[in-house]
Amino acid sequence: MKKLNLISLAVVVALAGCSDDDDKIDSLTVENAITVGSEQCINGGIETLTGEDTNQNGELDADEVTATSVVCNDPATSLNAQQLAPLTTNTWFKEAKTKLATSQDNIANIITESGKAKNVILFVGDGMGISTVTAARILAGQLQGKMGEEHQLSFETLPFSGFAKTYNVDAQTPDSAGTMTAMVSGVKTDVGVIGIDEAVVNGNCSSGKGHELITSLELAEIAGKSTGIISTARITHATPAAAYAKAANRNWEDISDMPESEAANCEDIASQLVNFEKNLETRFAGVDVDGIEVVMGGGRRHFLPKDASFNSADAVSSVEGDRTDGRDLTAEWQAKYPNGQYVMDQASFDAIDVVNTKQVFGLFNESHMQYEADRSNDIAGEPSLSEMTAKALDVLDNNDKGFFLTVEAGRIDHAHHAGNAYNALNDTIELSKAVQVALDKTSIEDTLIIVTADHSHVFTIAGYPKRGNPILGKVVAVGETEPSLAADNMPYTTVGYTNGGGFRDLGEETDADAGYNFAPVTGRVDLTDINTQSPGFHQEALVPLSSETHAGEDVGVYARGPGAHLVTGTNEQSFIFHVMDYAADLVQQADDKVAN
Repeated sequence: MKKLNLISLAVVVALAGCSDDDDKIDSLTVENAITVGSEQCINGGIETLTGEDTNQNGELDADEVTATSVVCNDPATSLNAQQLAPLTTNTWFKEAKTKLATSQDNIANIITESGKAKNVILFVGDGMGISTVTAARILAGQLQGKMGEEHQLSFETLPFSGFAKTYNVDAQTPDSAGTMTAMVSGVKTDVGVIGIDEAVVNGNCSSGKGHELITSLELAEIAGKSTGIISTARITHATPAAAYAKAANRNWEDISDMPESEAANCEDIASQLVNFEKNLETRFAGVDVDGIEVVMGGGRRHFLPKDASFNSADAVSSVEGDRTDGRDLTAEWQAKYPNGQYVMDQASFDAIDVVNTKQVFGLFNESHMQYEADRSNDIAGEPSLSEMTAKALDVLDNNDKGFFLTVEAGRIDHAHHAGNAYNALNDTIELSKAVQVALDKTSIEDTLIIVTADHSHVFTIAGYPKRGNPILGKVVAVGETEPSLAADNMPYTTVGYTNGGGFRDLGEETDADAGYNFAPVTGRVDLTDINTQSPGFHQEALVPLSSETHAGEDVGVYARGPGAHLVTGTNEQSFIFHVMDYAADLVQQADDKVAN
């Protein structure tokens, strides 16, 4: 039987031998539906009973049944609408169906040909591991009045994703110098090394000679594209520096950081940035480039002489500059690019003429830029990461040949090192806003956007909190209203750190670095009366250290645009360079220029 009956019934099918003779016994046949799942018929069926109505009551009683037969339904090959209703009317089910349709469209519309990306944007959340992405997603959703877990950051909506293995050649748990070098050059290298392969001896300048790598930003420059570097860290810090510098030690940010023996043979990182155009043209004979169009970040101290007369308006040190060679690199840059604009505060940033300005050099802080939550406290004012991204794109897209831009949310890493999840997550949310700016300002047809991290942190999400529980709060279990207690009879937070400085209760302090003013805390702390959601709360740490450390697990990679389909599976971090090269033909375009 093909038809599946779901409603139990007892139907008299035939009444036989009817007559006016009251003494004649009637034969009866009754059919009963067998429900789906019964022992008789797992798929349901019909049970047929026959017998004689000896008491002539018009019904077939149990003692009147003389024969029974069962016909089971054939196995069901499909479900009807009624059976599917618990699925099809469910919100989770409907959302997944919508997502499936979108994914099919993404696959149908991908551009798989090489060289179709006019522009490339590489976003790096420094220290933004998977747990950071998850917690930031929940916090962002909760800040919008949602439960949080269902929310998505902008880059989580990108159609393609995978994982990158972050280890350095000589280190299981990496640092930013080696990881960013891998991403922008396609070659993994040692910890603490910028733009040089693993043959270098860390801290030995001469050992790196002849082993310098070429980066995607340098290739884009040679190819005639516009280029840009943005970071909320010092622009000479490891991640942004890997795009343009070559250094046997990441700490050589200015000449005062270098031993005299090394400074005599190698150029410091800040000087390399200002001399980028000259150095690239010297390295590749016949190449004519016009320099990096957009540079914005912190780190003014590495560009100014160690002389109070060169202090900026918002200097926090009595002598802002660190350079011991007397050079004012900001003045040197302005002399090289008279049509460019050097900016150091919000007002000058806002005044940039994005149509007619050829170059922008923004140094918004003596050291690192402020945490996003602390930005309003900056003396001269600082633009946000999303504002810098928007401004950079408005300048870079003036070039018909396209551009290469790398954007780093550098202070996610710093907040984690300080053991302060509040700032780490808020800076991750700001990165999400910057990515959204790029998505809105560019086309999926000609711009490859990649969002990833250089490494992770020992940041955890644990316990059994109920859905919607504040991600920065104490664990409250499902069905409960009071915090759960650990074996020591004290509450504990959902997020925490495996190591680091541990507990701090600094109230409304928005500068995570203030936590370094205290010694590491050993052992547990009673959090009963403490607001763990305040900006100044620093989570507990299992292993007491002066600073929390990086972690060694893989990080996420998210992508949209030409070549994005290659971002899938688990790959070496150096693979990211090759995706960008495939998408934009950077090596071939640069090679054509060098050959000519």
